[in-house]
Amino acid sequence: MENEVPLSGGRITPGVVRVGRTVRRPVTASSVFVAELLGDLHRQGFTGAPRHLGFDTAGREILSYLPGRVPARFQRWTDLQVAAAGSLLSAFHDATRRSRLAGRHPVVCHHDPGPNNTVFADDVPVAFIDFDTAAPGDPLEDLGYMAWTWCISSKPDAPTATVQAAQVRVLADAYGLDAASRSRLVDAALDRQTRNALWWRSHLAHPSPRVADDRDITGRIRWSEREHAYTSANRTTFDTALY
Repeated sequence: MENEVPLSGGRITPGVVRVGRTVRRPVTASSVFVAELLGDLHRQGFTGAPRHLGFDTAGREILSYLPGRVPARFQRWTDLQVAAAGSLLSAFHDATRRSRLAGRHPVVCHHDPGPNNTVFADDVPVAFIDFDTAAPGDPLEDLGYMAWTWCISSKPDAPTATVQAAQVRVLADAYGLDAASRSRLVDAALDRQTRNALWWRSHLAHPSPRVADDRDITGRIRWSEREHAYTSANRTTFDTALY
């Protein structure tokens, strides 16, 4: 087999490697669903996701390799980059709408469409990766998470809430979010911040090996809580900018 090159982008799934023009990933509980989802997306003509190519002799999933850059950290993004991410999410949701995998839900959600799970080509978001948490859901679950991870930040050196709110509007406009859903977008972001803190807190009780050590997990819980407090304190600014 060709040389295996470890890929370090994902925090949750270890053992992901590149082999030539493919990516090999350990099988997880979600592998069957992800294989069906990626197959459906390909048949729908959606190009913003890898193709599922089966399994290798080691029992790992084989995915097509998407050339480009996956950011290692959250950072400040331009309006053009945020708009491209919003359009990409809209196209993904449209490709799953009323599908058998969505079931009784509006769409299939990625559930983790942050910059760290996005491939950039020529500095523009062009594809999502790491569909392990994909599941039927409401579009605002994904869009609320994107509003948070692409636009909102409680860091002292981040732009003002007014500037951040304007970029949330860019995201909503690029996605094509309707007026009724705009009234729920900030609540969706707050919900994802709360759920993120709870998810990491649940891992403190897990036996080793864990997805991170206790110090890292505690730091991510506190970060999520700071982000929630910041978004809540400035929600009027965020809400107002959406109209």
